[in-house]
Amino acid sequence: MKIWFNRWFTTVSHYMDLIRANNEGRKFLIYGTHPNKDALYLQNCDYAFIEPEVSGDEYIAFCLDFCQWHGIDIFIPRKENVLISKRLAEFEAIGVKVLVCPDADLMETVDNKAATYQSIAQRVPSFLIPDYYVVNNIAGFKMAYESLKEKGHEVCFKPVTGEGANGFRVIKEEVDSIQQLFQHGIRFRMPYKYACEIFSQQESFPDLMVMEYLDGREYSIDCLASQDELYAAIPRMKGDGRVRELVESLELMNLARDFHEEYKLPYVFNIQMKYGNGVPKLLEINPRMSGGMHISCLSGINLPYQAIKILLGETLPPMTPKFGIRASHIEKEMILKVEDIS
Repeated sequence: MKIWFNRWFTTVSHYMDLIRANNEGRKFLIYGTHPNKDALYLQNCDYAFIEPEVSGDEYIAFCLDFCQWHGIDIFIPRKENVLISKRLAEFEAIGVKVLVCPDADLMETVDNKAATYQSIAQRVPSFLIPDYYVVNNIAGFKMAYESLKEKGHEVCFKPVTGEGANGFRVIKEEVDSIQQLFQHGIRFRMPYKYACEIFSQQESFPDLMVMEYLDGREYSIDCLASQDELYAAIPRMKGDGRVRELVESLELMNLARDFHEEYKLPYVFNIQMKYGNGVPKLLEINPRMSGGMHISCLSGINLPYQAIKILLGETLPPMTPKFGIRASHIEKEMILKVEDIS
């Protein structure tokens, strides 16, 4: 059976290994594509290819051609997964099963953090949402900042669309000192004055969420589900530095169950929560494998392989994840074999 991963992040290499190491002895050939020939996960593929720097409908045309040309059975997309969800019928027509939520409207909603917050607030009352504003000009930014400060919040901002920590900053009043620069690093904290100078460069900018900064622990809940059943919800705490811990938090697992009961999101998805004043609040929903999901697989549940079984309509075994596991990682050198990439 042939599986294709398109333009993923580097940790997808772990998911390839987990799929190959399935406990049923099922064999897979793994295809990978990326526009950068040095993308490390290409080294872990059976067949690796350079994909074009295109997007939108042109990219979907490439995906359909790639699936047909290579006889792909299962497509696990990351790039353009919203548009792929809208055009699932075209992949199904050529015999390709796609590991993506078939509800295109839901995919569009969770792709936009502000729309996600609005939907969750209306439909799942058990979720708490951070105080936030959506702005697209300097006047709106200043208004949102002052309003949140008046409520007693430390303030941060991030783009309405985007992945990971891209564009995320915590605002501080003072400028950086030499001591901060030399001893602590500046990292994600930005002086308010500097933020205003940046946002004043244009009359308008892409929608930005200005919101309360939550100072507690952050958790990623990796979930495995069909549309009808949530099989597993594994809270993964982000500890100090690179330490991660699998935590048996009934509070967080119940939130995952509440979300799934309302939205029926299938296969694998990720809910990011962060604590503020002792209560968890929503950061975002990722309708795909998360970047750190391989840590959650230390629980004994092979999430990517079980998701494939759900996609194929197969029966899943009973699952009891192990918690209390703490893990971290170190870098490892890798010699690039560019001659194997077409």
